[in-house]
Amino acid sequence: MSALYFKYQAFDAEGKVQNGQLDAESEREAIRILQGKNLTPVKLQETRRASERGRKKRISHTDILDFTNGLCTLVDARIPIDKALRLLDSITESAAMRELVLNLLREVKEGKSLAEAMENHPQVFSKMYVNIVRAGEEGGILHELLPDLAEFLESSAKTRQAVISAMIYPTVLLATGIISVVLLLVFVVPQFAAMFEDAGTDIPPSAAFLLSLSTFIQSYGYLFIVAIVLCIFFWKRLDKDPKTKQQKDRFLLSMPLLGTLILYRECAIFARTLGALVGAGIPLIRSLRVSREVISNSVLTGRLLQVEEDVRGGAGLGISLEKTNQFPTLLHQLVAVGEESGRTSDILLKSAVTFDTYVRNQMSALVSALQPALIIFLAIAVGGITITMLSAVFSMNAVEF
Repeated sequence: MSALYFKYQAFDAEGKVQNGQLDAESEREAIRILQGKNLTPVKLQETRRASERGRKKRISHTDILDFTNGLCTLVDARIPIDKALRLLDSITESAAMRELVLNLLREVKEGKSLAEAMENHPQVFSKMYVNIVRAGEEGGILHELLPDLAEFLESSAKTRQAVISAMIYPTVLLATGIISVVLLLVFVVPQFAAMFEDAGTDIPPSAAFLLSLSTFIQSYGYLFIVAIVLCIFFWKRLDKDPKTKQQKDRFLLSMPLLGTLILYRECAIFARTLGALVGAGIPLIRSLRVSREVISNSVLTGRLLQVEEDVRGGAGLGISLEKTNQFPTLLHQLVAVGEESGRTSDILLKSAVTFDTYVRNQMSALVSALQPALIIFLAIAVGGITITMLSAVFSMNAVEF
């Protein structure tokens, strides 16, 4: 199945104008197909099928990992890149990934290297990915570097999945608690108001507060949703301006527990990326630049820019990291040891595993402590509302008696 779909206008042998559509891997091939049908093309326009219009295709991390593993196997078997891409197209199940593979194949057949073709798809292939592929092509060792790249992607995916999985249950529990409390206040508590009015007795202060809160939520509850949406909007808008983004990132790093998790997570990404690039034979300065660009926290990015300048001036990487007073002591000490032993790449990769393990362990501990806290919160909220209203009813019956 081709990724490209062309509409054409051509003259036939009798000079009549013919309009139609065809599939082809490139514009050049489309012209050859038309010439094979004794047609002289005058207009050729690449477009999409009607069934594909308006449908946004997304390539997942799993698709990228499967593509990398497949490419690794084929390249290791010394199959040429263009043939390897053609084979990957035939075995790839994802339509979006298949379209990408065919785009890569078209650009490779036009004379570009695989790295240059991948560079045209920055939303799919990171700069680290492209640089490792480029180093493999230039050095003729692509078959040696792709397995490490696949392992890198797999390790990153496992860590990301572990963090997401750890947060699913607390998120569901918190959402359940909030929804339960809102439903009680909106549908159950108002039923008691009519009961108190009919009885004509004084309402206890605690029950009166819940009734007032119920009335407020019924009348202005939508304001809470609006406030949440606005908070999310303004929080994301902080990233638009470099100054506000830096203030936001500095605030996140300064938070007691979350700040440490963010720091260690970013250090794991930095160490794994730098280790993979250095291990691929890419110069340290260039590797530092690429590794700096994959870090999302602007405060750490600024520190890494300072590290890059110090290393360019002749300082060691471990000393430069220590000089920033921003990164964990373990990182710059291990890097210094790696520089002395000539095993910087291996040490960086092992450091990334250490930081990932720390993040996973801390997330597990946090979730373990958060789950009972949320359960207690849910019990107190729901039980408190129930007990308060029932106590008010019982007190009302006692007065009547």
